[in-house]
Amino acid sequence: MNDRAALDLLLEEGPLTRTRLGELTGLSKPTASQLLGRLTAAGLVRVTGNVTGRPGPNAQLYEIEPTAAHVAGLAVDEKGITAAVADITGTVTGEHRVAAPATDERVCEPVAEAVDGALAAAGLGRAALRHTVIGTPGALDPRTGTLRYAPHLPGWQAPALRAELAALLGTPVVIENDVNLAALAERHRGAARDADDYVLLWIDEGVGAAIVLGGRLLRGATGGAGEVGYMPLPGAPLARGGPQATAGPDGGGGFQMLVGSAAVLGLAREHGIDAPTAPQALLLAASSPGAGEDFLAALAARVATGLAAIVAVVDPELVVLGGEVGRAGGERLRELVEDELTGLALPRPRLRLSGVEGSPVLAGALYGALAAARDTVFDTA
Repeated sequence: MNDRAALDLLLEEGPLTRTRLGELTGLSKPTASQLLGRLTAAGLVRVTGNVTGRPGPNAQLYEIEPTAAHVAGLAVDEKGITAAVADITGTVTGEHRVAAPATDERVCEPVAEAVDGALAAAGLGRAALRHTVIGTPGALDPRTGTLRYAPHLPGWQAPALRAELAALLGTPVVIENDVNLAALAERHRGAARDADDYVLLWIDEGVGAAIVLGGRLLRGATGGAGEVGYMPLPGAPLARGGPQATAGPDGGGGFQMLVGSAAVLGLAREHGIDAPTAPQALLLAASSPGAGEDFLAALAARVATGLAAIVAVVDPELVVLGGEVGRAGGERLRELVEDELTGLALPRPRLRLSGVEGSPVLAGALYGALAAARDTVFDTA
C-alpha cells in the first residue's frame, strides 16, 4: 500500500525528494528511504537530479521510471485507425494513423499496422507493451463479446475479435465505446474535472452520450447506455419503425437524424449556408449574423430537445458538448442550447464545451490503458 501511494504521488506531483515524499505519505525518513530503495531496485523509480541552492547536502530527486512499461491507445473511425503509444507516466512517445475503410472486414491487419507504426515512432517493439485499449463506435456486449450499435463497422462484429487482437499484439485488449473514452478524457484533463455526475453529449457523424454517475461510467446490461442517437424524438424518423422508417448510414435514427453531421449540413443549406462539412457550416454561421444566427438557433432547438430527455432521466450536474458539431458550434451554440434547455427541462445542469485538445477518444483510450497497466506494473506485493 505504501509503495502504491508513493508511486501515485510521484505520478501526480512529479519529482520529489525523500523528505517531501515522507511528508506527503506520513512515512518516517527511514521508511521512506527503504521504500525508495525498493522501488528503485524494482525498476519503477529512478534518481533524476538534486535539489540545489539551499543549506546542507543536496537532496536527491526521485521520479517514476518512464520506461517501466508502455501502453497503446487506438481510436477507430469510418476512415481509419489512429494509434498512440505512451510510457507509464502518460507521456505520448509515438503516434501513427492507417487508412482503413469501415467496410473492410479485415480488422487485425490495420490495427497491428497502426500499433506497429506508433511503436516504431517511439523506437519500441511490441514486447514493450503492457496493455491496449481500442475506442470504436458502438458498444461491446459483455454477454456475447459482439460489437453492437455499429453496423457500419462489419469487421468489428466477430465475437472472437478481442481475443484475436490480444494474441496478435501480445497484451490484454479492451474494446470500449469511443464516447465513453472521450468522457474519461474530459474527467482527467477536460471540462469535467470537477464533476462526479455528468453527461458528455457527442455530436459528430454519429450521436451518442456517455453517462457518469457518482464518478462511475454507466454502461447498461448490453453496453448500450448512452446510445442516444437511436432515441425517438418528434420530427425524426425511427431506426426501427416498420417499412416507412429511414435510418442513417450506421443504422441510427431518432436524435441522430436531427443533429448528426449530415443533418447539420442539411439544416445549414435550408438557411442559405452552403459548406462541404458540418464544422465549416458552423464556422460560416458565426460570420453570417442573419442567416447564421437563425441556423444556429434552429440547431440549438434540436440539440436541446434531445438533451432535455436525457437530463430529465439522469439529472446530471454537468453536460459537456463534444464531437465535431459541438466543438465547431463553439460558445454561441452552447449559449443557445442552454437558453433553449431552460424552457424544456426542470433540472438546470451546467453546460460546457469539451476541454480536451486533440482527439478525446485517443486520449481516453490511453488513460484507460494506463490505469490497467499501472495496476499491474505498480503491484509490488
